Amino acid sequence: MLNFRNTTITSILLLLVLAGADGIIGIPFYSYIILFSLYALCLFWGSYYVGSGFYIDIMCSAKTEEKKISISFDDGPLPEFTPQVLQILKESGVSAAFFCIGKRVEEHPVLFKRIIEEGHLVGNHSYSHHPWFDLFSADKMYADLRRMDGAVNRISGLTPRLFRPPYGVTNPNLKKAVIKGNYIPVGWNIRSLDTVIKDDHKLLKKVTRLLKPGAVVLFHDTAKVTPVMLSAFIGEVKSRGYQIVRLDKLLKLEPYA
Repeated sequence: MLNFRNTTITSILLLLVLAGADGIIGIPFYSYIILFSLYALCLFWGSYYVGSGFYIDIMCSAKTEEKKISISFDDGPLPEFTPQVLQILKESGVSAAFFCIGKRVEEHPVLFKRIIEEGHLVGNHSYSHHPWFDLFSADKMYADLRRMDGAVNRISGLTPRLFRPPYGVTNPNLKKAVIKGNYIPVGWNIRSLDTVIKDDHKLLKKVTRLLKPGAVVLFHDTAKVTPVMLSAFIGEVKSRGYQIVRLDKLLKLEPYA
């Protein structure tokens, strides 16, 4: 299994082999560069591919043959687009998961409460969603996540257990923070790229062609294009015989502490 521990141990052993061979027969210096480059590539892949499980196991989909999927939204709540998303979900009879940013929860408490009152799940997506969050120490990450929990609890009385890493980035420090906070890390296996794709037809085509049983779809309720295409997406999903269920039901998780 390719993970941080196994990759590091293997790389150290190979380094020792190279050093030993170098002392006997001489090894070109570029051999060390190649080994280091391969190790660095593994770390990069493991850090930025949320489904890798390189540092910590993250649930990104359900193992099922049933035609069921979940949809999730990151980075809200935001008054510009979250109400539109909520209205479409309500009209469609669909429950979703919202991985919220703590500072936005505090800025828009009424909107945040509406998410919960309308039957949706809320999860922890950090308090700050800082651009350098993945460079924080483990203690600073943990404090940030707990601050998010506090914001949610003061407004709703709930304490989230499901946590989605900002930007989908993982590393050893995040693993420590997640374990310390007893969080359940959750990712996705269909990334819509709705923060990049501005054309609703292209976005709809991209996401629907990736549909499969047990999928977890990532949208953002902070992207202008998302509410434009959301109704059509839900309609297409249902027309293909899929059922959209709430994330905790699909993954069989307890969402709150």
